[in-house]
Amino acid sequence: MSLTTKLAEYVSFLEYEHLPEEVIEFTKLCILDWYGSAIAGKDEAPIQSIKELADEWGGREQASLITGGMSSIGNACLVNAAASHIVELDDIHKGSIIHAGTVVIPAAVAVAEAYNLSGKELITSIVAGYEVCYRIGEAVSPSHYYFWHNTATCGTFGSAAAVAKLLNLNVEQITHTLGSAGTQAAGLWEFIENGANSKQLHTAKAAFNGTFAAQLAKKNFTSARKILEGKRGFFNAMSDQYDTEKITNNLGKIFKILENSFKIHASCRHTHPAIDCVIEIMKENSISSQEINKISIKTYKTALEITDNPTPESLYAAKFSSQYCAALAAINGSASLLDFSEENLKSTEIRKLMKSISIEVDPSYENAYPEKWGASVEIELKNCNTFHKFTDYPKGDPERAANKEELIQKFKQMTANKLANPDEKVQAILQIEKIKIKSWLPILEGLPNFRG
Repeated sequence: MSLTTKLAEYVSFLEYEHLPEEVIEFTKLCILDWYGSAIAGKDEAPIQSIKELADEWGGREQASLITGGMSSIGNACLVNAAASHIVELDDIHKGSIIHAGTVVIPAAVAVAEAYNLSGKELITSIVAGYEVCYRIGEAVSPSHYYFWHNTATCGTFGSAAAVAKLLNLNVEQITHTLGSAGTQAAGLWEFIENGANSKQLHTAKAAFNGTFAAQLAKKNFTSARKILEGKRGFFNAMSDQYDTEKITNNLGKIFKILENSFKIHASCRHTHPAIDCVIEIMKENSISSQEINKISIKTYKTALEITDNPTPESLYAAKFSSQYCAALAAINGSASLLDFSEENLKSTEIRKLMKSISIEVDPSYENAYPEKWGASVEIELKNCNTFHKFTDYPKGDPERAANKEELIQKFKQMTANKLANPDEKVQAILQIEKIKIKSWLPILEGLPNFRG
């Protein structure tokens, strides 16, 4: 039996009744976190570009857009997935290096709304989607990640699995779903060189392509049966090293969604270990940024490959600059959504401190990656005093988990001035298993032009 078919069997046989209460409650927090990220990002210029294109394309009013109104399932996937990835506050999984929420959940929500499915069905599909993409991501990481954006490539399998579950496809059809997902999987890191909008295109297409694959399979559209391990399949084509055992190890016995991490800072996750250390050093020792002579960061190689940018020219690029994020954290004491402002981007104080920040690879952190995303920070003051902190787990990892109340507070911060009655929205999500999605969405959004 192929690895693809084994995953297909898992998706087919998973039922809501099989899910422990812990998994159900955790999945609802993932939905809450995704929704907050999408609301926070819906007005950003790249999202409006995608929304304008969706309007130009038109389509049957099947699913709600996070930007307001309704459109086709495909257009909803594009807009809602892009919106939830742009402010850099969406969830992340260490081992697979995937932001699953931003691709799996918008696809699942669009299909569940279009076909008036239940909250229980939505939760089950999301659990399946996370499981599939995390396992595939773990199998090819970290080598795949150098060129390929895992959320885009492996995430396509996750949205495909979630939608296949919602459409109640059989094992044969789910195998074809995953095959069609794999042949569409794409997303290159080259955009990082100039801070381009491609990262939002990646999540938009991952949600769309996975949904497209599942709906084609429902119409008995066929695909490669060994899209993962085949000689010209995903593993061989897109990774120098891969571990097939990651696909099936404890499959059906554990729930990978529980390994999910939630982001506290509004920047690339690779900047978070250093941000945590900087904030803790400054706070614990009552240090003023004016006292700092230099900051030294040691971490794993991928963090440098993605975030070693001493001169970011845009707010989005700043979120992928370890130097900027560390300086911002030292001066502001935080790196929240509000901290990433045009005023701070142009701040001479931040730019000056950035020049005194170095970042280098430490073999101990490199050897532990991607199971651990660690860093150490040393801050030397002008009086020659030095302070040191290290962490293997940034805040929000399961090992340093954000609790339910912290995630609700994060939701309120992300949606401040964008949603009326946020407490009502939180409660709607936390009770989603009790209702149909068409009943849930109007309560959740509450925007004047919602649903046309």
